[in-house]
Amino acid sequence: MAQMTLYSMPSSGNSYKVRLLLSLQGKDYMHIPCEYGTEALTQAKATGKAPLDKFPVLHLPDGRILNESNAILWYLGAGTDWVPTDPFAQAQMLSWMFFEQNRHESVIAVRAALLCYPERAHLATPERLAALLEDGNVILKLMEDALVGRNWFCGASPTLADIALYGYTCTADTRGGYDMTGFPRITTWCARMASLPGYVTLDHLP
Repeated sequence: MAQMTLYSMPSSGNSYKVRLLLSLQGKDYMHIPCEYGTEALTQAKATGKAPLDKFPVLHLPDGRILNESNAILWYLGAGTDWVPTDPFAQAQMLSWMFFEQNRHESVIAVRAALLCYPERAHLATPERLAALLEDGNVILKLMEDALVGRNWFCGASPTLADIALYGYTCTADTRGGYDMTGFPRITTWCARMASLPGYVTLDHLP
């Protein structure tokens, strides 16, 4: 049977989210690594494998192509326990996924990129890093408060919201330089995510 093919950037939290869900679901797929600054990434863009010039990109066996990490999560999670059946719970899940891309990723991921990618080091001015640190701590506090009295962000079991938020939060300390000691609920939630059957780390490639 034909496989799905995932073009993903190994170091990217957006790409990791998709690899993580696929692993948690036990789904078989082909992985094409396209790391930042490599020839593989350049070739994937030049040959039309990444129509929007972004990763991850999921190629379905019938030739259809799906862009945007959270859209891919929705496609893979539809009809499974990763998506609540109740319409309001679904909307709550989507609100966290929108929050992740609109507010979380644009701060937490950007600070990590400035610190980790040599090509972006010239953009890592003390002023910008300080602003991203301050803004990121506000975002992490919102997540910390949302976890009061609950194990997951939506309902009694993990959903796509947890996958989306986990992608960059799990390395906010090691890659982004955020002090996570002030966010114990997030730390416990991250450990809970890591205990799920089929879990893989960011550096695990299929």
